[in-house]
Amino acid sequence: MSAVHPVAPPAVRWITRTLEKAGFETWAVGGAVRDTLMGHPSGDWDLATRARPADVRRIFRRTVPIGVEHGTMGVLARDGTMYEVTTFRKDVQTDGRHAMVEFASTIDEDLARRDFTINAIAWHPLREELRDPFGGASDLGRRVLRTVGVPEERFREDYLRVLRALRFAGRFGLEVHAETWAGARALVEHLTALSPERIREELMKVLGQDPAPARSLTLYADSGALGVLYPELEALRGGPAWARTLAVVEHLPARLPYLRLAALLREVSPPAAAALLVRLRLSNALTDEVARNAAAPSLPPSAGSDAAVRRWLARHGPGRVGPVARLDLALARVVTGGNRGVDLGAGASVSTPADVVAAWRQTRAIVRARPPLTVGELAIDGRVLKELGLRPGPAFGRILDALLEWVIDDPARNEVDRLRRRALEIAERAADGEEGPAPDAADRGEGNGV
Repeated sequence: MSAVHPVAPPAVRWITRTLEKAGFETWAVGGAVRDTLMGHPSGDWDLATRARPADVRRIFRRTVPIGVEHGTMGVLARDGTMYEVTTFRKDVQTDGRHAMVEFASTIDEDLARRDFTINAIAWHPLREELRDPFGGASDLGRRVLRTVGVPEERFREDYLRVLRALRFAGRFGLEVHAETWAGARALVEHLTALSPERIREELMKVLGQDPAPARSLTLYADSGALGVLYPELEALRGGPAWARTLAVVEHLPARLPYLRLAALLREVSPPAAAALLVRLRLSNALTDEVARNAAAPSLPPSAGSDAAVRRWLARHGPGRVGPVARLDLALARVVTGGNRGVDLGAGASVSTPADVVAAWRQTRAIVRARPPLTVGELAIDGRVLKELGLRPGPAFGRILDALLEWVIDDPARNEVDRLRRRALEIAERAADGEEGPAPDAADRGEGNGV
């Protein structure tokens, strides 16, 4: 391991100094220590201390009870940043989903309950001392992910650790130690015992924190976790669809995790994708957003007609334009860029990035023109149909839908008089049993159709 040492922020040193002056041993722990040892900056510093929550509340003026039952208090620094301060803990009983813990007296007890050696490292911000009883720094140097203690026992304490192993190994480019990998694979069938919320949180961390999530998602597949939790995605494996999906996900930024989720589901059938999203218990709004983005087809090509674009907008809504254009652009870049020799399948896309950008610009221009795209935006409504002497009923809906299709072809037709005449033509043809509305003069090229 290189001689890189964590450099704790001044506020972390202040909290440590204040607690230790009060007689409570305190260490920096968790992801910040791990990340800084790897040379990555981290702003999320957590502290472990021998002080109990009541002690922390008494010592600091500004505190927040984040999880007192678990020993965690938030301490607000002078600049308003909150740092989590947790009492040393040790597990006393676990069931694979939850752990019963009790307070411990030493940092070594606290580190011994952690999942992987790379997360079982403590740093003393004042003495600049590294506490590493399980060789986590060495494992970081060798790029190895290994559990603290016997892998299968550690995973049985909390099955979520299987998914954390896949995420950490993928995100940091670590090789999973053979025994740790065997232990994880042996227990993937128990992942269904976890709550949907915890499963979802792990997936969204993969999609929202990792610049290259394909590595973790590949480990999901290789370990069997993908088949257990996401059989809809497992069905894509074995063909170019899976490689193409992973490549598209990586071409989208991590700051758009739910668009990445839509990309992950874009080659899954809409009913199956919807079932997966419901299982993850996303909010109704997010479920609808992701499902619509995943199911929407590509934007119409710019070489096509404006009417085709308006019809796309009427079906999918202007709100889909940005997300779908990003998905289209990612796919175009994947296919035209070769993507490191991955077999993406013949004819995966015929669009170039320039084609997608042109279609995007055309579609945005049409949106800005605000053409009528819904029945509610027509210049007439059911009241006008009644004024024309038409009988209210299901036929009203069919007439209005036909009028909308007519107007989408040419927004200039959205005028009261033209729509009234057209509505009467549609009603007359329906009464005569004819299948469709007759073209008006404008459709036949006779005059101006007014």
